[in-house]
Formats: sequence, C-alpha cells, structure tokens
Amino acid sequence: MAKLIYTLCALTSFTCAWLLLRSYLRTKSKLLFWSGLCFVGLTANNVLLVLDRVVFTGNDLSTWRLMAALIALGLLLYGLIYEK
Repeated sequence: MAKLIYTLCALTSFTCAWLLLRSYLRTKSKLLFWSGLCFVGLTANNVLLVLDRVVFTGNDLSTWRLMAALIALGLLLYGLIYEK
C-alpha cells in the first residue's frame, strides 16, 4: 500500500508542476514560473522517495531527498521575495 501512496504523491506533484508551467507559458506570470520550478523539485523529491523506499531498499537516499526539497523550496522562496 505504501508503494501506491508514494507513487501517487509523485504523480500528483508532477501534475501540479506541469499545470503550473503550462499556465506560465500562456500568461508569463513570474510567480507561476517559480511555483512550477518548486513543484519540479518536489517531484524529484517524491521520485527519490519511491526509489529510496521501494527500489533501493538497502541504500539511504534521505540526504538527496532533503537536498531536492531544500532546492525546491528555495526556488519558491526566491520567487516570492525577489520577483515582482
């Protein structure tokens, strides 16, 4: 059951990233761009979670997962603070 939930989380974050970036291409709103990039990073985080918990059970990928999440949230924070 956990495999299904991890996979659905990755697919949901990918769908959010795709919708945000597609909307950015239409409107050219900077906040949509930074939000889309954040969700790309969160998708990477969720894919690494699936790889960590399901595929490579012997290896610990938590450092890589945390780095992906940190970069993703850093991009969103940059977009919220510095873009007008």
